[in-house]
Amino acid sequence: MAAAKRAAARRKTGPPHRRKAPRRVVKRDRHTAVKRAAARRKTGPPHRRKANVSTVGLENYLTETSAVRRLIFLRAAASIEFYLRGEGRNRPGAGLSALQPRLCSQGAQVCPEPRSIPRGCSCRCHSHTPPGSLKRSLRGPEPAQQHLQDQQCLLCSQRWDSSSSSCWVSVPVEGLASQEQFLEVAQGQCNVTFGQLACAQGIWFQDLPDDFLISLYSCLASKPPRAVDPEYSILFFSKYDTRKLLASLTMFSQQLSLSPLSLEWSGIFTNGLWQRMLRVPATETPPLLLRWLREGFEPFPLEVFSCLRAKDASCEEFQLLVAALDGIYSQLPVKEQRNIYTGIKHFLTQDESSQKCYSEAVPTLNSTAWFRNYLGSFLEHATVEDLMLFWDEPTLQKFAKDPVNMEMVGKLTLLRETALFYTLLLSSAPALPLSSLPDRLICYLSPRAVGNLNLSREEVLGAAQRLGKSCPWTKDMPGGRAPSSLASQELQVASSLVNSLEDFSPAVLGALGQAALGLSVSRIQSSIPEEQLGAALPALAGVRGWSAEQSRAIVNKLLRSGYQILDGRSLAELGTLVGGLNSSTLRSLSPDVVLEAIQLPGFAQHVDTLPSALKTILVEKVSSRVGHPAELVKLIPNALASYIPKSLLVFGEEKPTVQDLNNKPWSRDQAAVFFGDVVKAEPDLSRLSQSVLQGFTCAAASAVGAERFQELAKVMKKKNVRLGQDQLSCLQKMVTLHGIPKDLDSYPKDLLLFLSPSDYAATGNCSQFFSNIGKANGDVLPREAPRRQQLLLEALECLKVPGTQINEEHAEILGWLLCDLGGEYIRTSGGSLLKDLSRCGSFLPEQEEAIRDILSSGNTTFGPPAAWSAFTLSELSGLIPVLDHSILQEIPKKALTTWLRNFSWDSPVSREELATIIGELLPHRHKREDGCPADLKITEAVLDDNLMPTFYTPEQLHACLRNVSLEGHFSQIFTYPFNIPQLAVLKEYLDERYPNGYPENLLSNLGDLLSLITPEEISTWNMSSADTLAAFLKSNPPDSLASAAIIRYLGLGNALNATALNAIGTRYVCLLNATDLEAIDPSSLGLASLNPSACSQEAKNILYQKAKKAFSDQHRLPAYYELISPYLGGAPAVDLKALSKDNVNMNVTTFVALRRDSLMLLTPREVQGLLGMNLPELAQWQNWAPVRDWILLQKQSELDKLHVGLTGGTQEGYINLVTPKFPAPSSAPLGTVAMALHLLPALLLSFLMVSSLS
Repeated sequence: MAAAKRAAARRKTGPPHRRKAPRRVVKRDRHTAVKRAAARRKTGPPHRRKANVSTVGLENYLTETSAVRRLIFLRAAASIEFYLRGEGRNRPGAGLSALQPRLCSQGAQVCPEPRSIPRGCSCRCHSHTPPGSLKRSLRGPEPAQQHLQDQQCLLCSQRWDSSSSSCWVSVPVEGLASQEQFLEVAQGQCNVTFGQLACAQGIWFQDLPDDFLISLYSCLASKPPRAVDPEYSILFFSKYDTRKLLASLTMFSQQLSLSPLSLEWSGIFTNGLWQRMLRVPATETPPLLLRWLREGFEPFPLEVFSCLRAKDASCEEFQLLVAALDGIYSQLPVKEQRNIYTGIKHFLTQDESSQKCYSEAVPTLNSTAWFRNYLGSFLEHATVEDLMLFWDEPTLQKFAKDPVNMEMVGKLTLLRETALFYTLLLSSAPALPLSSLPDRLICYLSPRAVGNLNLSREEVLGAAQRLGKSCPWTKDMPGGRAPSSLASQELQVASSLVNSLEDFSPAVLGALGQAALGLSVSRIQSSIPEEQLGAALPALAGVRGWSAEQSRAIVNKLLRSGYQILDGRSLAELGTLVGGLNSSTLRSLSPDVVLEAIQLPGFAQHVDTLPSALKTILVEKVSSRVGHPAELVKLIPNALASYIPKSLLVFGEEKPTVQDLNNKPWSRDQAAVFFGDVVKAEPDLSRLSQSVLQGFTCAAASAVGAERFQELAKVMKKKNVRLGQDQLSCLQKMVTLHGIPKDLDSYPKDLLLFLSPSDYAATGNCSQFFSNIGKANGDVLPREAPRRQQLLLEALECLKVPGTQINEEHAEILGWLLCDLGGEYIRTSGGSLLKDLSRCGSFLPEQEEAIRDILSSGNTTFGPPAAWSAFTLSELSGLIPVLDHSILQEIPKKALTTWLRNFSWDSPVSREELATIIGELLPHRHKREDGCPADLKITEAVLDDNLMPTFYTPEQLHACLRNVSLEGHFSQIFTYPFNIPQLAVLKEYLDERYPNGYPENLLSNLGDLLSLITPEEISTWNMSSADTLAAFLKSNPPDSLASAAIIRYLGLGNALNATALNAIGTRYVCLLNATDLEAIDPSSLGLASLNPSACSQEAKNILYQKAKKAFSDQHRLPAYYELISPYLGGAPAVDLKALSKDNVNMNVTTFVALRRDSLMLLTPREVQGLLGMNLPELAQWQNWAPVRDWILLQKQSELDKLHVGLTGGTQEGYINLVTPKFPAPSSAPLGTVAMALHLLPALLLSFLMVSSLS
């Protein structure tokens, strides 16, 4: 009777599809009960007859047992593990997934397809939990408890006694675990299964240590999950005390945060933990859930969101989860934030027919604070496409204007296009008052938005002031690109605001603040009265970020209005506009005016943004009025320090203070000049700055003593000083001079590049050695250097890498050495190396091919290119230059566009590489445009947008450039990534506008247009000043164009002064012919920084003699060698012999580049004097010219005295018969001819001796 009553109760309360034919169900139950009683009398409880609960066993068990058992089974087992993606017969759960349709077909609604269910999460068939009621069924204590009893009975192989409503005692298939075995897991002994642990007595869980979950995971991680493990997880965590569970999860998170769980076990643990958290009384749920997510959630990846979706979690539950995750948002790395956002989006959009947790008709779901409730701070990672996927535009506008959402958005940094879209939603009719717009969104007011708002003059000025205060205007860009996307957007906003004004009085210009950058050159020239410009100067001089064209237009107009620069104060009053002065105006100023100006703080802080040519002039002016280099160092602003010529940093007796030197950002070559003086005079080496310490030289270090040198080396480690290859080579010799130190970790990491694992043995093992190598500055060694390849081979041997397979642990240790792996390693390791390789910067052809093959295959975590998103491209930004046309055309155009708008400008991708991508976005077939389409008209806003190249095909650009002036935008527009066809259109435009040669202000801004310019065109340019030449050469044109520019410059009668020589620099100095070189004044060369080592011998000879004269005043000072060393390739033997007495410690690379005839005249003793501590390296060069030729001319006995292993010299009593290679008589120095005549008798004597012996 009891069974019948319970069955009747279920018929009344169960789902409609289970209420059919109640009498038949009752009869079946009674019949089964009779059979069961008879079976018990014969053989005992059924669990003793069935010992197998495998997949097949469960299926048979379901078929053979009663309807009551079927109900229990459907409640607990129907959800078991079919969710695991059965991608092959050997995958966990592949067998049980086939059982799912049958289980759910007993009248239940079928669960989702297996591939849509995450690993480790069980789906619940709706036969027992109608849609929307999961929360109630789980949180109610009685149904939840009943469900756990069902699980305990089924999963632990126990039988349900319907008469007593309890489980019969039984022995599970795996056997019961004893309490001793249970607790042994905490000690790392894995002798029990997860099922045995889940079936253990609840009281045993009270004595578990807090690190039990760590030990448990270590035991489980090595085993493949089983089909029933997700249900075991629910049972296992249900027995944990809440507080003890939180303590265990906190420790679990701390231990495994750096090595997350596998996808399978993450889902299994999440399956049980989520159920456990929801069973806690409702009043405690929010803080408990929050604590779990803050303290214990970190190891669990995104599967939790798919798991919640499969479990049909309610919107209220999901809102709790988002609120808890929002609480830890700032603590998460960006990648994890993005991953979690992907999970949130998946939950909200997986079921397209759902209401996505908003409905005006449902009181609990009608809040318009939807962004705050269901996205939180993760809105920062939402694209416009995502928002449109969530809701239509009217609904989004309703959400955007919600005060709670607006308050949150005001604190977030949205993606650029998302911020633009959000701002447009707020400004759409009915538009919000501008005062209600969050400050951060002021930066994204588009021209359309400004037009929608219909602002008054006062509102425009108010918005301008907020724009200046709220938006970061000075964002730096990688690769020298400018402006950034953010700055570009601000310029558009400023331009939109300024264009709505007609009055530009001093008061208005002052109120605009940073928004004054929106003034176009044409408006500066036409709308600002000259007589009012002087009154507005204080405001305009404080605006940061003027373009060259804007500042030039303002300054020229100011000077025409009668403004005079008579003293330092009037020069300083120009502030940020000082860059608008042309070089001829600045050169005309008195040095006293410049000296006074740079001592005014208001002027010094604006010098940093000046063009290089103007900085050089300022240094020349100041140095001409300062009596001593020490005073120059004290007076010169930091922004000008790197422009001080090396010859002016030789201090002599009067030296600057350490504080004065420490405060300046010196170059390595500059610091090398005074490094010796500083280390001798400074007792506390730790006071020296990184900038000073980078000037380390062998000569200076060898003079301080061994103990002090060790101190110096360790200080360089603490200050993270980056040294060059020659410096590190010297450092290595000195550190190891008296043996390998046992504390090598106390020295600069880069030093290890020149040591071996055996040298490091006293400090650590080879794995630690290569871990430090991987973090060192690999750029010290050239890409093709044998030492790099040797280090890589030694690292692979140390790590015992099997074949060509590199795992993640190996990759972390190898660091930058990964960048030298061959293509076969990259292919074999699959996609696991891609993120590390994206930081390499450049690749060899075979590496590029391997990377393309992997990316094309789609067998990576990024998927096939056709599935990539903008975020994928952001993660792969370092590999984008490797992508070829076949890959680029597969990437969705929307993903490329979104990436360009939001991420590309902060990536290391060059302008040329961006142009390639833009070429993929433009249509490849198009007709010639007869006119410019109305929606493509080129406006100020378009010219200020660095995405302008994406707006126009070449034909459209040609049509739309008519009657448009680009003159005020040269410094911007040629930084944009136009492709070659678009650049050809721009060049045609310039050629039409300037048929007699481009103007000077354009030559420094040609950018990629250089690839279309010919030397013949350059011959027509007005290259009338050294500053113009410097501006052009700064764009790094190819040698043919640079040579044409230099010839044009000299052809117009200009001299090779210091400005011109610095502009020509080391890269182009070899383009000068002998006539040009002879015309250089030594004093100008002394103020330049050149290295002619790659030039012809004739050029090196000429420049050495001029440099020797230029530095003659410093000949007796230690710094002389640092000044003259770049020119030593032209030094005669007599000067080298004199230099050998000065303890210069010449590096071997300089030695082998000396004049050959001079080197051959040096004795072994003189070579030792020149090389000093670098002498042992000579042995590595003895088989190559010119060292080999020099050795053949020396006596072996003299070479042996060097004790460096040189062989091949002349033995006593013998003469090496070497045929001298003499220059042509017309150019042979007298010393060479004399040497040949001197050797002639010896050659004849040798011939006679050989003849007589034969």
